[in-house]
Amino acid sequence: MAKATKKQALGRGLSALLKDPENDIQSASDKNADKVVGNIVELDLSSIDVNPHQPRTNFNEDVLRELASSIRELGVIQPITVRKLGFNKYQLISGERRFRASKLLGLETIPAYIRIANDQESLEMALVENIQRQDLDPIEIALSYQRLIDDVKLTQEEMSERVGKKRSTIANYLRLLKLDPIIQTGIRDGFLSMGHGRALINIENKGDQLDIYEEVITKNLSVRDTERLVRNYHSDKEINTHAATNEVPKYIKKGLKDFSDYFMTAVDVKFAKSGKGKIMIPFGSEQEFTRLKKLIKGDD
Repeated sequence: MAKATKKQALGRGLSALLKDPENDIQSASDKNADKVVGNIVELDLSSIDVNPHQPRTNFNEDVLRELASSIRELGVIQPITVRKLGFNKYQLISGERRFRASKLLGLETIPAYIRIANDQESLEMALVENIQRQDLDPIEIALSYQRLIDDVKLTQEEMSERVGKKRSTIANYLRLLKLDPIIQTGIRDGFLSMGHGRALINIENKGDQLDIYEEVITKNLSVRDTERLVRNYHSDKEINTHAATNEVPKYIKKGLKDFSDYFMTAVDVKFAKSGKGKIMIPFGSEQEFTRLKKLIKGDD
């Protein structure tokens, strides 16, 4: 307990140092910078601006209230991280939920680690720290990776080193951004998992993508069922592509007559050069369907 009290007193002392215009620290080489940078300092919440580079855009109100309740009882256990913008002015790098929850409680100060960084360094720190520490949804993570590529000019290899993820993992997240925006929203809202998204990305046509997405949502399909649906889609597409141009082989022509005679109805077929195909038996009523089913099952 005494140790915690000493840390808090130290933080208040450093906070006073930062509010002294004669000790305005702008770089790591300035006087007293070593006393502040990397240490825990009690900062006024009013002196901190949120970070425009924050990849998280959705903050669950119930989760914030739960966090606020925890902070009310235990205090802010893990300090936020900020960068110094100017005299008594800071910008949030990480810890926005703790920051918001503290404001929700009406607190005046919050413990913080102070970093001195330029805009480029701040952007990279914000994105990397959030990817590592926050429970971002897959699309938010993908957008963070994309910003590291576009704004910080990191390669996938460099990102792999920064965030401790395999390059293939990063590539899989980035591929999600090729999904139709409606499907991306479905992932962000929790209707689909990343596994669903990885299956749907294999469908290039956005209209077909959306059709299958609607079926997945309506039927509450699992990832495995979705993967099967996508495989069937490609199989049907292959068959339909070649059916119009391929000449029907003799064995199919001969077999179709036997099928038609047996089922007592015209039977059609679609096939591809790979040898794959589909036999289609039409029916016009429930009674007709029942009759065909009995023939297939071999019932009397």
